Amino acid sequence: MKKNSYIYIGLMLALILASFAWIHFDTQKAKAKVYLENKMGPIHITKAEFLKKVDNFEASPTEWKYLGDKPCIVDFYATWCGPCKAIAPILDELAAKYKGQIYIYEVDVDAEPELANAFGIQSIPTLFFCPMKGDRQIIQGGMPKEAFENAITEILLKK
Repeated sequence: MKKNSYIYIGLMLALILASFAWIHFDTQKAKAKVYLENKMGPIHITKAEFLKKVDNFEASPTEWKYLGDKPCIVDFYATWCGPCKAIAPILDELAAKYKGQIYIYEVDVDAEPELANAFGIQSIPTLFFCPMKGDRQIIQGGMPKEAFENAITEILLKK
């Protein structure tokens, strides 16, 4: 066989392997997207996502207007905060229990200081309970699971 034939065969094999790798990458990417969409637990959001999903306070700085299609809880927390760590498993359970009925968002105040400052968050955890209509209810500090469930029923799911 000629030297050019070996090069041609080598290039074809490389192309075939690259195609398989790309297919595998696309499959893994699709699986990751499905996992994130069906994730049980709070959804971490940034300021940009908050402006789209919760309240665009930059466009309407004096008026609260919830933008979501389901009621939500927004948990302003920090990774080093003891009470924040204490309520994290409760929020995980509630996200699974009320999946499809409410959103539970979390905002890391250290990663999103501008967002925390916009709402004057000085104590963590601070939780916003955002019903579809009306103003948000703000609760500071940790609370037991039963209190969360009562707030969800009374504030968020109240008909």
